[in-house]
Amino acid sequence: MTNRHYTSADTLLINFDQALRTVFGQPKTTGRLNPAVSAPPATELNPSEQQQAARLMRVNHTGEVCAQALYQGQALTARLDTVRDSMDQAAIEENDHLAWCETRLKELDSHPSLLNPLFYAGAFVIGALAGKAGDRWSLGFVAETEHQVVEHLNSHLSRLPNHDQPSRLILEQMKEDEARHATHALAAGGARLPLPIRVLMKSAAKVMTSMTYWV
Repeated sequence: MTNRHYTSADTLLINFDQALRTVFGQPKTTGRLNPAVSAPPATELNPSEQQQAARLMRVNHTGEVCAQALYQGQALTARLDTVRDSMDQAAIEENDHLAWCETRLKELDSHPSLLNPLFYAGAFVIGALAGKAGDRWSLGFVAETEHQVVEHLNSHLSRLPNHDQPSRLILEQMKEDEARHATHALAAGGARLPLPIRVLMKSAAKVMTSMTYWV
């Protein structure tokens, strides 16, 4: 951390740099080892299995792009330094997921979604609005987002080809991390979101997953 005071221009440039790194570059990670390296010798996937695995990993990659945008938007508008710092730390950990998913996409001879810039922008605005609502609601938004991501990952684990161990190990570690982030957000004072907001979040996530599965 630093005690330096950032001007509005500084903050704008920092967030723009983070956006470029997230969508097009190599964002900062914790340096954790990719879980896929511990996978047993790879079993070759047939074309149909490879396509299915690639589509699922593309959806997960876009999900991590959105997670970055949400955390960065929330950190921008958080009122307490402790909340802002926790958002920043969670964002760095989520970057591990982003890197792992992108590596696996390359191994599957596929690519990230072409819609990532659009979804990043939308998620950043949502995150900033959540932060504006107050830290209690912002933390609750994090917790609910992570709970829904865990459900989403469980669904993908059931749809992956059984012998795609590299993808499976990545998603399992992601699921563990997301559950921990949800627990920390609630422990920090996050409020449970009203049912209509939770339903709206699920609907928005369904739009994202449906589109990025194909594009």
